[in-house]
Amino acid sequence: MATARKATSKNGQKNGHANTMVDLDAGTISREVFVNPEIYAQEQEQLFARAWLFIGHESQISKPGDFFVSSMGEESVILCRDRQSEIHVFLNSCAHRGMKVCRYDEGNTPVFSCPYHGWSYATDGKLVGVPYFKDAYKEKLDKSKWGLPEVAQMCNYKGAIWATWDKSAPSFLEYIGGFQTYLDFLLDTWDGAGGETEVFGGVEKWVIPCNWKFPAENFIGDRYHNISHRSVDMVGVGPSGSGRRDNQEREGATALDISFPERGHGTITFLRPNDEVIPGYQHSKIVSEYFAHCEAERRKNYGQWARLVPGPSTVFPNMSYLPRQPRTIAAWHPRSPDSHEAWRWFLVDKKAPPEVKEFLRLYYISYSGPGGLTEQDDMENWNYAHNASRGVIARRHPYNYQMGMGFDPQPVDTDGLDMPGQIRNVTDA
Repeated sequence: MATARKATSKNGQKNGHANTMVDLDAGTISREVFVNPEIYAQEQEQLFARAWLFIGHESQISKPGDFFVSSMGEESVILCRDRQSEIHVFLNSCAHRGMKVCRYDEGNTPVFSCPYHGWSYATDGKLVGVPYFKDAYKEKLDKSKWGLPEVAQMCNYKGAIWATWDKSAPSFLEYIGGFQTYLDFLLDTWDGAGGETEVFGGVEKWVIPCNWKFPAENFIGDRYHNISHRSVDMVGVGPSGSGRRDNQEREGATALDISFPERGHGTITFLRPNDEVIPGYQHSKIVSEYFAHCEAERRKNYGQWARLVPGPSTVFPNMSYLPRQPRTIAAWHPRSPDSHEAWRWFLVDKKAPPEVKEFLRLYYISYSGPGGLTEQDDMENWNYAHNASRGVIARRHPYNYQMGMGFDPQPVDTDGLDMPGQIRNVTDA
């Protein structure tokens, strides 16, 4: 994820500076990038304190007073809706002595009260209550200066809430750039009409003992699915019950690796032939009819763009998603050089019938998350790779990032679609 041109020396791997650890010409990255505490500290200061980060979804705070506690790097933050229904993102730390003012994952409240000394904050972040204000502070404390720190910028993009601490950062739409085309496939409704989506159920959270960059890169890195997840494909774990619906959608499609090197975002997307095949769900009439209708409407609304079947994607730095089935959002929250918290949100169309939502919920938890078959494969890979890279000898040997290097890029035929990004045909990779 670093962008340095070339390592200056072999000894440079020991000094903790990322600009000596990445050789773009050779296609190698030092393992230090994934395990070095100094680099981890730099990431918190230079990356997570400045980048646009995914916070949550507006459906999690639908009513005034609703809140959801999220993370921005190592920082605990509160996503909430105030009494005027305005959305805010605050640092979850009392201005008095730093105690968390909210220790619940989510809920509804008229005020956030610090359990240490009792300072209280309204849902707009203003300090509204201070014990002994008259006797100990002589009513001189300027409450207007001691509210909860709020993010510098916040953006609600199609229901997804993003925020940054950096006042000088570009707007979210500038930050996302041309990748917006592919992000829309996640956040639009299944019929392509741009309607409302919602988080269904709670947010899965668990700790993975590896550096956060392993999963973030995994969604846009070297091809691996048919190796690591071969057993899942053989069993036919899919929303259709038998056979993988997404494999049916991808049959005959051109696989495209799409990257935005200047921004760090990336995706795998499949360009289907211009046919009329609408894959179905074999074991649920209601679900099959719902998605058949959605797909027909999607083709009307998207036109030729409906031929794109989006796949695994990452928004730099730490938000990854699957936009079709399962339609999930993942955030990889760093906790130390050697661990992170993985969070998963499950998205559904708000207008979908209850039977469809429940059908998808059961599929989502069997496919993704700590109990999901694919995520178990992934976690085993990430955990062992991280642990095997921490040793003195292991750190002397860089990772190989040469896949796709050394070949003149061939023009990719996107069949008339003006697709943004740097595109490679990886159908046979």
